[in-house]
Amino acid sequence: MSIEPGRAARWLIAGTTAIRLLWAAVLEPSNDESYHWLYHIHPDLSFYDHPPMTMVLVKLGLLLCGGWVHAFSIRLAFVLLFAGTQEILYRWTDRWFGPRPAFAALLALNLSGYYTAFAGTFAVPDGPFLFFALLTYWQLTEALVGRPGSLRSWFWVGVGFAGAMLSKYHAVFLPAGALLYILITPGQRRILRTPGPYLATLMGAAGFLPVLIWNAEHDWASFRFQGGRASDDPALPADFFHEGPLKFLFGPILYLLPWIWFWLVVEWVRCIRNFGRLDPIRRLLFCLSASPLLFFLAVSFRSKNVLLHWPLIGFAPFYLLLGVNWVRLRDRHPKAARWFVGFWVGSILVLAALIVGQVRYGVLRFPPGAKDPAADLSGWESVGEEIEARGWLQEDGVFFVTNRWYDSGQLAFAIRNRKPTACYNSIDTRGFAFWSKPDDYLGKTGYMVIADEPYEAEIRREFEEFFERIDPPVVFPMTRGGRPFRTVRVYRCVNQLKPYPFSNTRPR
Repeated sequence: MSIEPGRAARWLIAGTTAIRLLWAAVLEPSNDESYHWLYHIHPDLSFYDHPPMTMVLVKLGLLLCGGWVHAFSIRLAFVLLFAGTQEILYRWTDRWFGPRPAFAALLALNLSGYYTAFAGTFAVPDGPFLFFALLTYWQLTEALVGRPGSLRSWFWVGVGFAGAMLSKYHAVFLPAGALLYILITPGQRRILRTPGPYLATLMGAAGFLPVLIWNAEHDWASFRFQGGRASDDPALPADFFHEGPLKFLFGPILYLLPWIWFWLVVEWVRCIRNFGRLDPIRRLLFCLSASPLLFFLAVSFRSKNVLLHWPLIGFAPFYLLLGVNWVRLRDRHPKAARWFVGFWVGSILVLAALIVGQVRYGVLRFPPGAKDPAADLSGWESVGEEIEARGWLQEDGVFFVTNRWYDSGQLAFAIRNRKPTACYNSIDTRGFAFWSKPDDYLGKTGYMVIADEPYEAEIRREFEEFFERIDPPVVFPMTRGGRPFRTVRVYRCVNQLKPYPFSNTRPR
């Protein structure tokens, strides 16, 4: 006897949450996560690169763990929130297509590499953004199709929209899809004469207010930074297949994994082919999807700096239709469906085991010059232990510094911020440009921690004018599983003589 879909969904959510908690405990923090942990150290209304929701969840996880600082504690709230994300997807799909497609959609989400292993576990903005985006989408389907004119539905649209705006700047696209649906669907424009859409928009704007206040006080630094990433290549080659569109195409294939991406695209194509005959819910789902996808496709022609995960939110509404299709295919080909699901689940578990093995033990060796994709999750705890053993943390009047913002984040986390940590970089210091002033380090000795490169001559050429002297580096290996895999050089930079200007990211 088969398990009732609702009960199966609860078991799936509980089981995958337990796996993510284990995953969160065994991996060191990534570059981004260590940096985001510093949001908690420097609380503010918003931050240079992200709105404040990431800070809130990091603080919540630390609170739940009694202040214990560990990769697990900074991830905890994100893992728990993703359980809520799964619940929303199940209820949303069940509302429109029934419990069996709802379970299939939930299964597909857990088989999507980026969401199941990254956004569903790591301390990054994508987790809370997905939660609030799905809440917004769910309630938009109620407000526009299920219960048109319901002020209660529009209120929850506003709650989701406000939360999404506090999570990630991508949230601006959430109402755009709804507006597209209203404009192209006969009879829907009258909804613009009701108070609901304006209530939701006002609530979303209110949620974004902390971000606006912070930016107004900091020369609109976030907007200049994010806008520059989307339009910084004014003279791209005419060839269609330059880097931006390739990233737009292959990013979702890589991050969602091919077996999920394929079925999502199948549903997208099916909606395009039958757009004139779509029922209202499918038409709305298509419009919600089309808005971010078309925008990031256009951006990809203007900038090679498109990040691979940017378009993913455009695929989220199609998990509902994927669930419907999977149930149909399962009924037609039950044995093949079981085999494919078993293969996909097995592949996810094997990939997860390989990642853990590589992060903790470096089981795979890469040739010289090749980048180890797990390097960003490895080794910095060993650096913190070495710094502790050498007694540098016990010295008075010292600070730590690197020349890359993500290394500074890793270093700060490795030493648990027991000493101030800065980033000295002439181009990009991200939030470090706002978390201290150049004068803060005058007269102090800095331990400059450099992983891999550059060489000593380059360090001295760039930094010697700022210090009384720079001692020869102390060299030791960065390790994982007790085995060296990178080289760390620590320069003792004695008595800073003049302020380092950080970078041009600091407000003018």
